[in-house]
Amino acid sequence: METIRGKNAKTEAEWIAEFENYQRFPEFKIKNSEMTLSEFKWIWFMEFGHRMWGRAIGAVFAIPATYFWLSGKLSKPMKIRVLAFGLLIGAQGLMGWYMVKSGLEDRFHGESDIPRVSQYRLASHLSLAFILYTVLLWSALDNLLPAQTIEITKQSVIKATRKLRMLAHSCKGLVFLTAVSGAFVAGLDAGLVYNSFPKMADRWIPDDILVLSPKLVNMTENPTTVQFNHRVLGTTTVSLITLLWWLSRRRMLPPRAYTAANCFAAMAWLQVGLGITTLLTYVPTPIAASHQSGSLMLLSMAVWLTHELKRLPK
Repeated sequence: METIRGKNAKTEAEWIAEFENYQRFPEFKIKNSEMTLSEFKWIWFMEFGHRMWGRAIGAVFAIPATYFWLSGKLSKPMKIRVLAFGLLIGAQGLMGWYMVKSGLEDRFHGESDIPRVSQYRLASHLSLAFILYTVLLWSALDNLLPAQTIEITKQSVIKATRKLRMLAHSCKGLVFLTAVSGAFVAGLDAGLVYNSFPKMADRWIPDDILVLSPKLVNMTENPTTVQFNHRVLGTTTVSLITLLWWLSRRRMLPPRAYTAANCFAAMAWLQVGLGITTLLTYVPTPIAASHQSGSLMLLSMAVWLTHELKRLPK
């Protein structure tokens, strides 16, 4: 983040100038009109830290990647991976800029409008981050913790393990989809509309779930529907992961696969607990951040398990 002078604020006068610059935007005029200079400095450093961290990630990747590429230490398949990683990092940075830009646009005019970034761009930013993390983790596991093998000759057992692997990949996809739906919850502050569980107020399906027209926009623009979808996805995901864990105990798998399945199931239930706690306590930042971090941990467990199952007979 830069001041109107084009450099980071250092003196008190520069901070005041930057604060006055911020006051031109809808977020201050509508939402933060009583913000003090010290409070502004806090959100400024939060944003600045996030941007610098993102740039550091790019540098930590680009510098060694360039060295290994030019020194001929990368195989052709690894070069393809490195190019893909670099493109994803670049796309993630651009999407972050595009997302922030949406919160500065002059599009908040209604009495109930709250200046915020577009939930669509927020979900896209999160999706790219999770995809980037997944492919990096998978590649790291390939090189640092290769999947174990196990000999299976009986066709009925091979068929059963194949189905288990398909279920594991399905669970991984559901974890990703649930996390993306969580981005819509965050983008619309949907965690604040029905703070009860398991019912939403006194109903399983709330009355205002399809109040917007056309009906399809409720899926991404109605806070009630967005929260409902996140609940359903979360419940479905933890149920299937539990089934996966139960089935894994009855299949012949490599030793580490059992450990991965145990960790996956345990993390799934912890994540559900964090989600319910976040909802019932009206989304306090520490618990909400833990829930968000938990989604990444859960995805990590899913990637680990599916990686451990990759060498099973097909």
